Amino acid sequence: MLHLPPRRTAATAAALVLSLLPALANAAAAPLPGKDCHLPGIEEALRCVRLDVPLDYDKPGATLSLHVTVAPALRESARRDPLFVLAGGPGEAGSDLVPLLNAAFRKVRATRDVVLIDQRGTGLSGKLDCEADDKNEETASEEEQVAEARACITKLNKPYARYTTEAAARDIDRVRQSLGYHQVNIWGGSYGTRLGQAYARLFPQRVRAMVLDGVAAPDQIVPAGGRDAQAALDKLFQQCAEDQPCAATFPALRQEFNAIVAKLNKGAQTLELPDPRTAELRQVRMTSNRFLGTVHNILYSQQDSRRLPFLIHSAYQNRWQPFIARSNIARDFATDGGPATPLHLAVVCAEDFPRLTPALLVEDTRDSFLGKPQIDRIGTLCESMQVPAVPWSTPAKIEAPVLMLSGALDPVTPPRRAEAAAKYMTHAQHLIIDNAGHIVTPLGCAPRLLREFLDQPGSKVAGECLKEIPAPTFQLNSAGPQP
Repeated sequence: MLHLPPRRTAATAAALVLSLLPALANAAAAPLPGKDCHLPGIEEALRCVRLDVPLDYDKPGATLSLHVTVAPALRESARRDPLFVLAGGPGEAGSDLVPLLNAAFRKVRATRDVVLIDQRGTGLSGKLDCEADDKNEETASEEEQVAEARACITKLNKPYARYTTEAAARDIDRVRQSLGYHQVNIWGGSYGTRLGQAYARLFPQRVRAMVLDGVAAPDQIVPAGGRDAQAALDKLFQQCAEDQPCAATFPALRQEFNAIVAKLNKGAQTLELPDPRTAELRQVRMTSNRFLGTVHNILYSQQDSRRLPFLIHSAYQNRWQPFIARSNIARDFATDGGPATPLHLAVVCAEDFPRLTPALLVEDTRDSFLGKPQIDRIGTLCESMQVPAVPWSTPAKIEAPVLMLSGALDPVTPPRRAEAAAKYMTHAQHLIIDNAGHIVTPLGCAPRLLREFLDQPGSKVAGECLKEIPAPTFQLNSAGPQP
């Protein structure tokens, strides 16, 4: 026998209408159409969207324009829970990660839209940046470089206090609403993991699942990276000592590194070298900050780090050309890309530096090649930023399923940072890639695991295949890595 539904009263009918209002409102709001666009790093046309968001969410009025790149799902039967990609830095833009669409995110994109957001103040979202001064960065003194950075901060004259992680997280939800999505998945890399966690805590009902690669713990202080950097360098020296060809070629690697550091600590060296771009002889200043900053940058990539013993040994023998060539990669004059440094400072000076106590600074830099001078430089620039400190409070638990990925050799967000972040998550899995550094999603089977996790975020991810990712060979001479 069929049972008729109970008769609705006026009260129950009214309640039903009220319960449907949010859904009806969402259905009535047409997603922003955007337009076809071509971005560097990918041949196909994507969809680019411009979206105005409040400059200050507490005082509506002034707005800023966000750039969002949408890579539509490759199959017509796309799922309605896209993957939002949050870049690192802070200072990197989502559009900088477009080349990853055909690598790290291709399997996910088969069934889901991939949305790359240029965080406010980065990329095509009003990048906070200044044109380079005519003075060559390689010949400028430390004082001149700091003075140029301060001049840039003053010249931009932006309300830097409005460029916080929380404001960026609120922007993400405006993007979600404007594109017509009910729930989203989050992929964050490096600082993007901090931003992703902030979004999940502000809008918990909007996050279906999260993948965090190179996890920044909520209580992590970005400038305090001496301990993690030294641990990564020590592991590299140990791996070279355990590798017969590397050990035979560079038997005194650690001593040579220490000798270079001690020499540069006494003062900058002026080198006369052929310019790697023009072959003309020119003078180059090698300072302690430049040398150590380049070493730290190299350690981010496991493959790149396998060149470091050769670069250190060559510099020790006063053959600086290979090291200078590698140092120039991040500052090549042929490109205008790179992170938005003032945006980086806006975040770090408000959210991290105020929590860097003298005791923590001493502890973090003890016996580390990244010392107090490198961190003090950030503090000097923070004085020019004049942003109020963002209070830190114990974060709420994240209820959405989370997959965390870590490289065992990461010099900035090693596995211990993910373990600290997991304390504030209810459903977290953590996979560690032994032979990897910072950001591991593009490696080996990781893109497939990303797709499997997003399809079934409540299931355990079988990450055994990550152990098959091999360690690159060491470079022993100018011919390149060993075969």
